Amino acid sequence: MNHRMIGFVIGKILLTEASLLLLPMLVAVLYGESVEPFLIPALLLVLCGLMLGAQKPRRTALYARDGLAVVALAWIVMSLFGALPFTISGDIPGFVDAFFETVSGFTTTGASILTEVESLSKGILFWRSLTHWVGGMGVLVFVMAVLPMTDGHGMHLLRAEVPGPTVGKLVSRMSDSAKILYGIYFVMTVVEIVLLLAGGMSLFDACIHSFGSAGTGGFSCRNLSIGAYDNAYFDIVIGVFMLLFGINFNLYYFLLIRRFRDVFRSEELRTYLLVVAASVVAIACNIDQIYNAFGTSLRHAFFQVSSIITTTGYATVDFNTWPAFSKTILVLLMFIGACAGSTGGGIKIARIVILAKTSLCDMRQMLHPNAVATVRMEGKPLRDPQIRSVHLFLTVYLLVFAGSCLLLSLEGMDLITTFTAVASCVNNIGPGLEIVGPMGNFSSFSNPAKLLLAFDMLAGRLELFPMLLLFAPSIWKRKLGQKKQIQTLS
Repeated sequence: MNHRMIGFVIGKILLTEASLLLLPMLVAVLYGESVEPFLIPALLLVLCGLMLGAQKPRRTALYARDGLAVVALAWIVMSLFGALPFTISGDIPGFVDAFFETVSGFTTTGASILTEVESLSKGILFWRSLTHWVGGMGVLVFVMAVLPMTDGHGMHLLRAEVPGPTVGKLVSRMSDSAKILYGIYFVMTVVEIVLLLAGGMSLFDACIHSFGSAGTGGFSCRNLSIGAYDNAYFDIVIGVFMLLFGINFNLYYFLLIRRFRDVFRSEELRTYLLVVAASVVAIACNIDQIYNAFGTSLRHAFFQVSSIITTTGYATVDFNTWPAFSKTILVLLMFIGACAGSTGGGIKIARIVILAKTSLCDMRQMLHPNAVATVRMEGKPLRDPQIRSVHLFLTVYLLVFAGSCLLLSLEGMDLITTFTAVASCVNNIGPGLEIVGPMGNFSSFSNPAKLLLAFDMLAGRLELFPMLLLFAPSIWKRKLGQKKQIQTLS
């Protein structure tokens, strides 16, 4: 393992986080607030970043386990430093609570321990939502976009951080791929801000909710989330953009280079839109008796389906009061999640499709043992390692989920609260049901439970393995054979 290069990369990440703190600092100045909560962490980040990243190591190669370690450690360290503004400002006095809120921000979960957010300072609210925007596309992807530093070995970083069963470069250079992704991401965010401004939302509120939509995070500056505005235009704009940010960003690049056939041929995109449409219609029909107007029912159904399947977590109404059928659909959507390569969480549509096709293929072979069956995805045959990786992910996912539910049950909460709290954190959604519903929060849990849920959020955002492998002693050891191989390569 290349420990010096790992430290160097983390040092650059800390310097990047220090520069990000300048934005909420500017907001604090504009609103006449204290800059101390952001200045002190920024100085600490610069000091630590320079100590770790001042001198580039001679050997800059990053291999698979290096990439896993860098990504997991980077997200933990950024969350630890990112919690300081909350504690220094006094808005969240307890560090565990501040850490939970920051992890929820960077992982774009949107789960909160705050019972009231409108009294928070503007600078803190801006930082809270900015963590969504940075974490949505990925911390390491952001750093590679603005500060290329791995001499062409960044693919392992991307593979460890970007969600989905498969990861590929858009262009030959990894740094250029990161710039393209963040360029598309930035333009889409700006377009949403402009559309919200056109509807009469203030610039500050438009930025907050666009950051939350882009990162599919869900932090709002209003206690009642998007429901505080009671505005159909805002519901439609934010609902549409949540869906757009839940689509694989590679498809947007294909649109830019006019590869329209690849976009329309996307099996994952078609399945995603079909699941959304079917869920919206089913829920709208089920809740029509509540609102006595199908248009209103359709609007709220569309928004909540968009919010839950993309794991954003915004709400226009308290869906905890909806009929059991509608709540069951929303819970299922929590697990399905958005598309691979998007800013959304969950298991991902691509994995669901592969699992369904593999199951059907296995059942056919039970009937026709001598038949040669091939599982195809996006028109291409899947190799056995790809199928095994999907099965492995689901197995580990279920083990982590079951273990977390078991440990969280020690809190003594009801079963629905416990189950949906873990589901919302592992799938990076935010709201669950009952105590952690859209009008509730996670403040009732003890500090150990909050740390467990923070781990679940990080594990869910990083596709489980980077966080779990931190606990494997072998990942930190350098074998003699590997050492000789690295010296030869150098």
